[in-house]
Amino acid sequence: MDIEFNNVKELYERLRPALETKVAELKRNDLDYIKQDDIWNYLKVTKWSKANNLLLYQMVSDILNLDNSEIDEYVKEEIRKKVVKPNLEEMR
Repeated sequence: MDIEFNNVKELYERLRPALETKVAELKRNDLDYIKQDDIWNYLKVTKWSKANNLLLYQMVSDILNLDNSEIDEYVKEEIRKKVVKPNLEEMR
């Protein structure tokens, strides 16, 4: 049985339990600043954008098996970008 989604929001909602589970794991490992959207965006950019015909179970597996250090580095880099960019604009 193939499951089809009408939009990205429906897919995100379907993946929410896996995202919540991963966030709970990250919190147990003192990475409580990482949110569901961070995981979603990381995988969307790094893994899923390059894939074709992804199945729901593959996406759930990607979420649950995501290396904690990889998502940690991604989030820290995103935070650095947000901090550095406004500071550069203030210097102009």
